[in-house]
Order: sequence, then structure tokens, then C-alpha cells
Amino acid sequence: MSVKEHYDKHLGDFYSWMIGDFDEKQKEYQQFLSANQITPQQNKQAIDLGAGHGIQSISLAKMGFKVLAIDFNVQLLNQLIENSKELEIEIVEDDLTYLTKHISEQQELIVCAGDTLTHLNNKADIEKLLCNCCASLLNNGKLILSFRDYSKELVGNDRFIPVRSDANKILTCFLEYGKNYIQVTDILQTNENGIWKQKISSYLKVRVTLNDVLNYLELNKMKIILNNLERGMFTIIAEKISD
Repeated sequence: MSVKEHYDKHLGDFYSWMIGDFDEKQKEYQQFLSANQITPQQNKQAIDLGAGHGIQSISLAKMGFKVLAIDFNVQLLNQLIENSKELEIEIVEDDLTYLTKHISEQQELIVCAGDTLTHLNNKADIEKLLCNCCASLLNNGKLILSFRDYSKELVGNDRFIPVRSDANKILTCFLEYGKNYIQVTDILQTNENGIWKQKISSYLKVRVTLNDVLNYLELNKMKIILNNLERGMFTIIAEKISD
């Protein structure tokens, strides 16, 4: 199953529940932006790639950016519409690989958070997307990336990862490692009127490394100003070097 099909037919239905309290997560991301002095300095234009239900987009808008939010999943974008209220956010349903057709001017900031990078088809597509991002930035514009660290291969029972549970839902993720990809299986169990039911769907994530991403950025004249690993997630802030 493709990544889009996995979201459209499975994960999109419970993604927001999986992430947890929206307001808490949104405030946490806005605090991250503030702590790293990510505020409008030039034309205020920002793009949120893989915007989902709006944690990053809303944080950016509240910081004063004019946001273009791009995602391929209708369920999550509908939630973003509900969450965004009067904020200055333009919403586009599309694949991230078509980024450049939605850009009419250079951007001050581009964000690709969560584990969105690994959802592309292969490393070549990741490299191309990052190249397009860098080319679309103003001088001194910034690119913020986050992606999960898959360098250490989990084995045995460690491949079963409890994600979230409550009285009526249990979500478990199972990982199978290949050289260039990880097959991710999301196992959702739901309690419907006292009867537990199970729904399963799998998709592939690209096993991109930190060095891969740093190399792509270096080739595109980006200066790394933050490179952090926390709770299994890399976060990078890179700045476009002036011509």
C-alpha cells in the first residue's frame, strides 16, 4: 500500500488521536520556534510541508508568518481548516514532490516536520525535495526539518512499539527493517460496544540517515545552525548562505 493510501484508508482516521492533545502539541511547537528565534524577518512567507492537522502551520501563523500548508490527506486538512480559524493559512491538497508549482515568490521559511521526509518514495525524491526547498528560500531564509532516527535496527520484540492507548483504542506499530526501507505496520484495535476489533495497514518509510540529509543540505549551500537528537527524532535548522 502506498503512503497516501495508508493515510487515506487507515491512519488519517485516527492520526489526531494518535498525536495527542492538539493545543498542548501546538503550544510546544510554538515554544520551539520562539526559543530558536524563528520569527518573521523578511517577507513573512512560510511553507509547512506535510502540514497534517496543523500543529506547525498554526504555530507559524501565530508567530506572524503567512503560511502555505501542503498535505495529501483530506481528513487531516479538513481538521486543519477547523483548527486554523482566522489565521493567515492557505491550504493546498497535493503531494510534496509538486512543491514548486505552488510557489510564486521566494520563502523566508520552510518547515518539514514530524517524520514527513521518510514518507517520500526514495532517497532521490528526498534529495530533490530538499534541493527545491533550498532553491525556494530567500538568502538567509531557514529550513526546519525533523525526521526519526532509524540508524539502529530494532530486533525481536523491540520491533513492536506501543504508540497510544485508552479505554477504547490501542495502537501498536510494528517495524520490519530493510537496507533502504522500513515497512511500518499500524495495528489499531478498537472497542466497539464491548467487542474488540482489529484493523491493520502497512506502508514503507525511506531509511534516510542524518548524514544523507546533512550532505544534501551542504550541497545546496545551507549552513546548519541546529542539529539535535531528542526522543529518537532529529531536528535540523539550516540557513541559506547569501550569494
